[in-house]
Amino acid sequence: MAVLGLPGGMEWVIILVVVLLLFGPSRLPALGKSIGKTMKAIRDGVDGKGDDEEELEEEKTTKASESDE
Repeated sequence: MAVLGLPGGMEWVIILVVVLLLFGPSRLPALGKSIGKTMKAIRDGVDGKGDDEEELEEEKTTKASESDE
């Protein structure tokens, strides 16, 4: 009886072939890049990184718009 878990070698080959057929070879690098950015954003959100940067950016934008008026 097989244990459910991570796919084995042949399953990975089938998954990669299906992904290649669905997206095509020209879109795979862009797809990988967007997945990587998404994973980094999720990891930073969980760790709490980037919160201070967003607040500082909002303050700069608010100050800049107030000084323009």
